[in-house]
Amino acid sequence: MNKPAQSEARIERDYVGEVAIPGDKLYGVNTVRGVDNLTVSPLNIAHYSAFRDAFAQVKWAAALANRDNEVITGEQCAAIVAACKEVTEGQFDASLVVDLMEGSGGTSTNMNFNEVIANRAQQILGHSAGNYEVIHPNDHVNRSQSTNDAYPAALKIATHAMLGTLIEEVTKLAGLFNSKATEFADVLHLGRTCLQDAQPMRLGQLFGGYASLTERLAEELVAVRHKLRTLPLGGTAIGTGFGAPAGYRAAVYTHLCSITGVDYQAPANPFDAMQNMDVFSRVSAELRTCAVSLAKIASDLTVLSSGPVGGVGELKLPEAQAGSSIMPGKVNPVLPMAMIQLSFAVVGNDVAVAQAVQYGELEINHFEPVVASRVFDSIALLTNGIARFGEKCVAGIQADVARNEQHLLDSMAVATALVPKIGYARVSKLARQSVAEGRSLVKILEESGLLSQDDTIAAIRRASYPVFDA
Repeated sequence: MNKPAQSEARIERDYVGEVAIPGDKLYGVNTVRGVDNLTVSPLNIAHYSAFRDAFAQVKWAAALANRDNEVITGEQCAAIVAACKEVTEGQFDASLVVDLMEGSGGTSTNMNFNEVIANRAQQILGHSAGNYEVIHPNDHVNRSQSTNDAYPAALKIATHAMLGTLIEEVTKLAGLFNSKATEFADVLHLGRTCLQDAQPMRLGQLFGGYASLTERLAEELVAVRHKLRTLPLGGTAIGTGFGAPAGYRAAVYTHLCSITGVDYQAPANPFDAMQNMDVFSRVSAELRTCAVSLAKIASDLTVLSSGPVGGVGELKLPEAQAGSSIMPGKVNPVLPMAMIQLSFAVVGNDVAVAQAVQYGELEINHFEPVVASRVFDSIALLTNGIARFGEKCVAGIQADVARNEQHLLDSMAVATALVPKIGYARVSKLARQSVAEGRSLVKILEESGLLSQDDTIAAIRRASYPVFDA
């Protein structure tokens, strides 16, 4: 089955009038109207391959279900299925030209897929594109469907697929943090609260906390991903299933599960499934939580690596690139900075999703395209950003062991570890003396004959391995 050959432009008509379609394109008049009226962003519906594939999979499953229910012929079904397979291979991306942010409630998107699949199916059966003699975009490719159930079904399928890749990246990042926790397990570190010296700890404990958080982020993404497996497919326009044969809904889910390998299911209440998009509020919220949580870690890394002379300087981040166009030798923490900046965009996307979910009206939500655009953008930003953050930054973090230990030993934060040895009142007095004189508490203790430096360090090491109740 070859791609369509170049040919002369063809004419298609609708109630508005005639349009000329380039001979090498498989879209039709409805697509042209959508492009002319609703192009507002730089991305089209083929930009995210997961969305393209999901829409083709919906049409593929629908064709098989329609064949099973004898509302299209076996020959029509086979041609539609073959065309859908070619769409998932990216063969016709140049004909999927409707804007991802189109404002028709998804109708222009649905018709772009219907027209491309119908025209390609026509060609497979030996007919020319555009006359729809055997395969019609509405009567055959869109049979037993509406934009109102096909679009949100494809949106959920695509989001489910894209989240799988993101979860893999978050899990890898957790593994990197765990590796650093092991690597830095014995490095004494000054714990801080409110950016003030607090208590002794191990640098490995800090990274262990990062690992635990990141593992939890992955778990929550897995949980919300599971919620995407209930689809509105089969509800047609408003949930009644009007226009589809009696056996269609059961058949379409059987075929969709076989095609995708995912156990997609019909909703308990089809009207709820058509009316509401609250699952995307939950998905977007988890994306936002993931973004801002990792931004917090990234911010910590910028603080702890600040310097190299005038800052904290306890961590050394991999040098990725020159940091200034005017200051020679300056190197900035660009990868943590990128993670922080990325979080701002994801938070903004979440606000847009919340607004779109809220403003659905009556039997459907016609703001699905902005949900698709913003959710896909958040997933792509996080997937790409986390991969680079982990590979190019976290994996190469080094600890300045001496500086970590010196900051701790110079701080009155060691006082907490010494209370069991010499009592709270005496340690408190000596700690205040340390601050007032600007001298190390460890030195003051040694000079007073209370504890040698070695004994103090041993007490600190014991204190930084706390025992928790089971």
